[in-house]
Amino acid sequence: MTARPGRHTPSAGTPAPPPLEFVATIEVDVDPPITVGRTVDGLRRVVPIRGGRVHGPGISGRVLDAGADVQQYPGDDVAYLAADYVLELEGGHHVLVQNRAVRTGSAEDLRTVMEGGTVDPGRIYFRCVPRLTADESGPWAWLNRTLFVGTGERRPAGVRIDVFRVG
Repeated sequence: MTARPGRHTPSAGTPAPPPLEFVATIEVDVDPPITVGRTVDGLRRVVPIRGGRVHGPGISGRVLDAGADVQQYPGDDVAYLAADYVLELEGGHHVLVQNRAVRTGSAEDLRTVMEGGTVDPGRIYFRCVPRLTADESGPWAWLNRTLFVGTGERRPAGVRIDVFRVG
């Protein structure tokens, strides 16, 4: 069997994980959550995204006041998050962020986070898969063909996401 270009070719032993390259930190400012209530899918909340900033090697800009984080709490110790918002990078280029995440911890720690309190980030598992898309004719078109993963930290006034390119 011949491997296609760009595909991992198995070898003896344990496969090596792909390398990760730091791309940027996104700091998102949010308004207080809007609680929908307990639905068939668990507790549902919507957190309005009101701004913030993005910075990293070769990238700088701001988070626009456009978007929301739609949250689903099917249990007391897990949250599924779906945040969609727009970055405006230097030069006026826009990037759409569609971030899907899971946040887990003890029921007490998640309740503290939901109420706007601070919990040691080491006690919360917060991982995400941000999809970044940009204009195909612009300098950020490479984002459209790249897989990213990230780690998150909920803060009282917002969220910090560290984004990594999967090599």
